[in-house]
Amino acid sequence: MTGTLLIVLAYLIGSFPSALIIGKGFFRKDIRQFGSGNLGSTNAYRVLGKYGGTAVLVLDIGKGTLAAYLASRFVGPIHPLIISIFALIGHIYPLFAGFRGGKAVATAGGIIIYFLPAAILLLLSVFVISLRIWKLVSLSSSLMALSLILIAWFGGNWGFFGHSLDTTSKVMLSLFGLLIIFKHIPNYKRMWGGTENKVRF
Repeated sequence: MTGTLLIVLAYLIGSFPSALIIGKGFFRKDIRQFGSGNLGSTNAYRVLGKYGGTAVLVLDIGKGTLAAYLASRFVGPIHPLIISIFALIGHIYPLFAGFRGGKAVATAGGIIIYFLPAAILLLLSVFVISLRIWKLVSLSSSLMALSLILIAWFGGNWGFFGHSLDTTSKVMLSLFGLLIIFKHIPNYKRMWGGTENKVRF
């Protein structure tokens, strides 16, 4: 399987609109018309509740893991993390949902679960602790993304690669983190203005 085909496949996998399908199929709601309007698991939890939100979360994580598996299984001239990032792009700009998607946190998590399984525990800890303290999903996601960048450059060996990460892996994981941070810029503005939605436990 050529690298180009894998890139296209990763993008199409990422484009699968989990939140749109779960929302319309089981709750008769287009979640793009509610809450933040994002096709992501956070908005799915707000709009569809815990069962719908959990289903979207699992599917979005699965998209990332499937793309990562295919990228590593059919190894070609293109680095598997370069291929995998197209799943994130597909989630953010989905072909099957008018190029209006989510922020790719869960899909990125699925890729990290596959390639860096030990690191995911640390990243989840950062997310949960931040969420308990500030009750802001956007802030917690951003801190997790920043932690991923730090792990990439200073964490050493964390799983799949079997050795310290090469430069391409470090750069691509940093791009994962930066992409997530970039997608949360509107949230930072709302945080600054004190209007960002908080999680209720």
